[in-house]
Amino acid sequence: MTKLLEQAIEQIKQLPENEQDIIARFILNALENNLVEKGLSIIDESDTWTEEDQFDITSFSLQYADSIFPESEEITQ
Repeated sequence: MTKLLEQAIEQIKQLPENEQDIIARFILNALENNLVEKGLSIIDESDTWTEEDQFDITSFSLQYADSIFPESEEITQ
């Protein structure tokens, strides 16, 4: 990250949360508009799961399961 970007982030963190949200929405809208102009999309609407998608959902699922089932508990049926 550039020094200028790091400084900007630090200044934004000092703002009230609602102002941080406004800035975040502004940035996201600008990025989306830029992608639309280039004929790209932020949302992948395909029905295909990539290997990375499958890894992400598996990882999330395992982390969630770990959080709701403490180590000391045994799962029995």
